[in-house]
Order: sequence, then C-alpha cells, then structure tokens
Amino acid sequence: MATDDAVTGGVAGRYASALFELAQERNELDQVNQDLGKFQGLLDGSEDMSRLVKSPAFSAEEQERALGAVMDWAAVGATTNNFLKVVARNRRLFAAEDMIKTFRSLLASHRGEVVAEVKSAIALSDTQLAALKEKLKASFGKDVRLDTKVDPSLLGGLVVKIGSRMIDSSLRTKLTNLQVVLKGAG
Repeated sequence: MATDDAVTGGVAGRYASALFELAQERNELDQVNQDLGKFQGLLDGSEDMSRLVKSPAFSAEEQERALGAVMDWAAVGATTNNFLKVVARNRRLFAAEDMIKTFRSLLASHRGEVVAEVKSAIALSDTQLAALKEKLKASFGKDVRLDTKVDPSLLGGLVVKIGSRMIDSSLRTKLTNLQVVLKGAG
C-alpha cells in the first residue's frame, strides 16, 4: 500500500496504513473495523474516555494501562488492542480518531466504496439510512458506507460529507443564513 497518498499522509495516516496492512495480512479487516467502531463508540459516549485519549496530562503508561483495561472490558480483539497500546506508548493517542477515519477510508477504497460522514440531530432509522445510501449511491455511482454521528446542535436535517464535498441541509445552517439575510436587510 502506497503511503504517499493524501489519505495516508501525516501521523494518523502512517499508523492507519500500518494497521490496515497488518489486518489485511492477518485477514482481519472486518474484525479490526468492528473493534475500531467499538473504540469510537466508547470515545463518543464517555467524556472520561475522551479525556484519557486527548489529554497530555496522562503519562503514556497511564494511558496504556487504562486503555488495556477498557479494551479488555469491551472485548476488543488482540490486533486492535495491541495497536491502540502501541499508539498510547508512542504518545499518539490524541490522533486515534483520525487514525480510525483513515483506516475506514482505506477499507472503503479497498472495497470500492466511498465513505460518507453523516451528522444528524437525532439518530436515523434503518429505513432512513437505507434511503440515504441509495440516494448517495445514485449520485456517486459507487457503494456508500455511512459513518453516522448524532449532533443535537444541528436542530434538524443532515450534514453529509464525502471526500471534499459537503451537503449541509441542517436547520442550524438554514437559521444562520436567514439571520445573515435579515441583518443585511435592516
């Protein structure tokens, strides 16, 4: 796998590429992707976990020890568990979310898919997700994998990002635009 690609540049890209190659070699791409999803869920769901990962106040040993305990509790596989411990040991845990995004981009590219980051004010139903997938597939001509996040500050609507393209139909943006127009008219 070439590491001079724009996706794999930087610290996160190098680590994600190494994990991707290792998972591919071990035939564990799906397992590692699933484990990274568990880890991302823990980050999204716990301020303490997010603080552990992002704060420079914790030593590498503290991060590695705490991370090991959490990963064992979450039943994360050995490859991902060891990878995250190495990341912690090397003081790069702050970039873990970017590593996950890059790994998923590499996996999607490997599978001939595109990744769409979708933010919504509330969790989308399976029916809504399937409809969104079909619309995006029709627009981009490729299978689409959705990475979804809930962001209540959007108030309503969606923000969809695929590569460098972004579609923002959130109520927050519409209200902000209306506010700008009204200020200009007065």
